[in-house]
Amino acid sequence: MKTKILILGGNFAGLQVARHLRENLDNELAEITVVDKKSFLLFVPNIPLETFEGRDPINTLQLPLVPILKKDKTQFIMAEVKAIDPDKKTVDILPSERPGSALDTLEYDYLVVALGNRLAYDRIEGFSEYGHTVTDPYQANKLRHYIEEEYQGGPIVIGSARFHQGTNGKLDFIPISLAACEGPTVEVALALAHRLEELGKGGAKNITMFTPAELIAEDAGEKVVAQLLEIATKMGFGYKNKTEDIKALTKEGIEFTNGESLEAELKIIIPDWVAHDFMQGLPICDEKGFVIHNLEMRNPDYPEVFTAGDAASGTVPKLGAIGHLQSYIVARQIAKDLGVMSAEEADAELYKPEISCYGDMGGGKAFYIHSDSYYGGDLQLLKMGRSYYDMKVAFKDQYFSTGGKLPHWQWKLGAWISDKI
Repeated sequence: MKTKILILGGNFAGLQVARHLRENLDNELAEITVVDKKSFLLFVPNIPLETFEGRDPINTLQLPLVPILKKDKTQFIMAEVKAIDPDKKTVDILPSERPGSALDTLEYDYLVVALGNRLAYDRIEGFSEYGHTVTDPYQANKLRHYIEEEYQGGPIVIGSARFHQGTNGKLDFIPISLAACEGPTVEVALALAHRLEELGKGGAKNITMFTPAELIAEDAGEKVVAQLLEIATKMGFGYKNKTEDIKALTKEGIEFTNGESLEAELKIIIPDWVAHDFMQGLPICDEKGFVIHNLEMRNPDYPEVFTAGDAASGTVPKLGAIGHLQSYIVARQIAKDLGVMSAEEADAELYKPEISCYGDMGGGKAFYIHSDSYYGGDLQLLKMGRSYYDMKVAFKDQYFSTGGKLPHWQWKLGAWISDKI
């Protein structure tokens, strides 16, 4: 009988797990099913770039999943995941194609949880009235129109709410982070400053970046952060650290839980990353609802359960490059279990995260960060220029043209080239 592999989530981590699996498992050996409540992948990393270049992200950043998976003989189910029972090896789903569907239950031999997370804007007082962000096309377009049509040239704040990370089952080398991912804070600040200059509405001097941590983008390493802050200060950006968390957004500005506040006409916020509600209390998860895993990306208590991407407890920060590495590991470990890959080959690369990030700066330039110091390594690299913008755009184009099937060697080659430019 075919082995049933059920992948929950069809964005970066889930799609790549499915495609890497088919490299080793033919249709006679494994029945692979991807479940997602939407039928397309949203290319989240390029939303700021599209926004601040005056384009609608909904027109350029959606990759249809069905034709891609059909080529691999992988089934796709458009449904919302409602519950997981790791003891019964079942998942309850609610089909989302049309309203009024009844719950259904899927069985599995292997489960890959790649559901991402929930962005907790609803936990920020005043966000719906006074907040902006760039984490999805709707909010990005709302911000784009505000900047172009309503913004009066007042002060701007850009920063993160506090990230609440679980500790149960945490890998020893994973630090406790106070912000889920602050690459977007730096990227949005730099790109927005350039956009304001184009519109004649100010620039870097209008913007203050803030962080709940001691250092903004601390995962990049102290050396890289020092370089970023030196550049930002010379450009005129403001900076506030150790804000603890966001207390409230108001018409006049932003209030922090440390008692401080900032005046702001425009408030651009990166929220807390939280697990989906149905993940809370599951035996495969930590106390915050993120899936516990070992270096094989396998749950230690339920070895048939794997995880990748933002749903994984060890994805710190919540970064796409880390999800790519995890998806590659998951696919190879399942191939090992099914006897089509040797343990030596499958275990040659286990979970060893590093920071790899390209961020838009506006004006056809981008920054590139490559670092592993957050996890005890020695690498800390920051570079800026047009080449990195070209690579950021080219990566998206290639991702779409290959349907998310980027060879792992090519990913490594891209980092090597970026390091050497």
